Amino acid sequence: MTETNETVRETADVVAIAEGHVLLIERDWDPYAGRWALPGGHVDEGEMPRDAAARELEEETGIAVPSGELQYVGCWDAPGRDPRGRYSTEAYSITLPELVEPTAGDDARAARWWPLNGLPELAFDHGEIVAAAVEL
Repeated sequence: MTETNETVRETADVVAIAEGHVLLIERDWDPYAGRWALPGGHVDEGEMPRDAAARELEEETGIAVPSGELQYVGCWDAPGRDPRGRYSTEAYSITLPELVEPTAGDDARAARWWPLNGLPELAFDHGEIVAAAVEL
């Protein structure tokens, strides 16, 4: 048996849906700078992934939701899903009653709602995460 000391970084993403649209951010950094992705990011030390998801959503889009209202979608942790190394992402979803105007912040170049039937090519495996959230 081969033993490895691979570092696994923990992240959390949010699939926010309203009126047939999903909220995406345009990445302002590599990898995938300029590509659209789900709001999300690293889980801080001592932080629960659900709380990190709510925090990242607010930091990147200006939209605040209670972390307790986020529904667990699943975990994406396949090797190679992120060119920076091994990342394990817990994804959450929330359905908002209406489209709320986002404000890009933190690491986002832009934030906007995209129609679910007209999504751009997404960074990482975020297309799979959106599809899984829509099926819930």
